[in-house]
Amino acid sequence: MAKDKGTNVVARNRKARHDYHIEATVEAGLVLLGTEVKSLRMGRASLVDGFATIADGEAWLEGVHIPEYSQGTWTNHAARRKRKLLLHRDEIAKLAGKSKEAGHTLVPLSLYFKDGRAKVELALAKGKKEYDKRHALRERQDRREAERAMSHRANR
Repeated sequence: MAKDKGTNVVARNRKARHDYHIEATVEAGLVLLGTEVKSLRMGRASLVDGFATIADGEAWLEGVHIPEYSQGTWTNHAARRKRKLLLHRDEIAKLAGKSKEAGHTLVPLSLYFKDGRAKVELALAKGKKEYDKRHALRERQDRREAERAMSHRANR
């Protein structure tokens, strides 16, 4: 069977970039069961409540919802189980140190297949305050209005 080439995005956590200041990102592999892979290949997953933890020198992805495979039997997986992340020891140590700082957390940004292997993009993030969210929204709106005014003026 031919191996898949390229990147195939399964799920994105769009709200993460709105709710957090992204400081660093890292790509990690996932340890999955067969029915989880089949369910992901059907394009079904949700990263909304997902987060990563580090315990005993291992990284774990929790809260990610991968629905049960419809054709699965008694070997089907639990939809919200803990999944092990595949990272180098030094990457885990670096993330553990930074995530213990006040206000920092590990958030999944996207779940995808890269050359046939399931990967997750993790972000070291710091939570935004409500006024930061409003400020970012206002900046985006102002930029959009300025671009509209410039294009309107250029068309005259």
